[in-house]
Amino acid sequence: MSYLVAKDLVGGYGDTTILHGCSLTADCGRISVIVGPNGAGKSTAMKAILGLVKVTAGSVVLGGKNLDGLSPQARVRRGMAIVPQVENVFPSLTVQENLEMGAYLRRDPINDTLEEIYELFPVLADMRLKTAGNLSGGQRQQLAVGRALMTKPTTVLLDEPTAGVAPIVIATLFDMIIRVAERNIAILMCEQNASQALAIADVGFVLVQGRNRHTGSGPELLANPEVRRSFLGG
Repeated sequence: MSYLVAKDLVGGYGDTTILHGCSLTADCGRISVIVGPNGAGKSTAMKAILGLVKVTAGSVVLGGKNLDGLSPQARVRRGMAIVPQVENVFPSLTVQENLEMGAYLRRDPINDTLEEIYELFPVLADMRLKTAGNLSGGQRQQLAVGRALMTKPTTVLLDEPTAGVAPIVIATLFDMIIRVAERNIAILMCEQNASQALAIADVGFVLVQGRNRHTGSGPELLANPEVRRSFLGG
């Protein structure tokens, strides 16, 4: 069984149902990618897994333990971390202060984790005393991921990590995601740059109107004529 299993999720906002029974999985050391058209429910599925969206049916299991009914904070304590698409850093705080804020739930020393983050993202080490508001879009995303890693998670959820980032930086960010997964962390991300995301995906999920339309490895989905025609622009 996969480390993270979200099965048959139904839910949404208020009286509006966005998810209609979608299922997603992620494994430690591997990258799972959710793609699909705008309004497909990609970000909603991520929020449902973290407990930020009301789920009326389905289940979320992490490491063999059911998370249903747990608050987002409790899920973070169980090993989840999320990098939101927007407002994912504190612009008035320094890089180091942002990272320290990421460890707010911890009660153990964090210096070793800080050094691991700086080793993983050398640009953050060079700019540790600069305020996050002075970082480029790509640097902010690295900081947001670094801050998520300060919780020492087993699973990281990435919501559109390349949104608003210059095209020249996207490849760098995907390389970063690969390096994070290599730390035996399960990665689940939704992404609009579908072709590039599927190129690094161990498994991909194509959602349409809150339902699974296609599931397969990254190469399988990239080679699927229907997926290419309908979702990848050819």
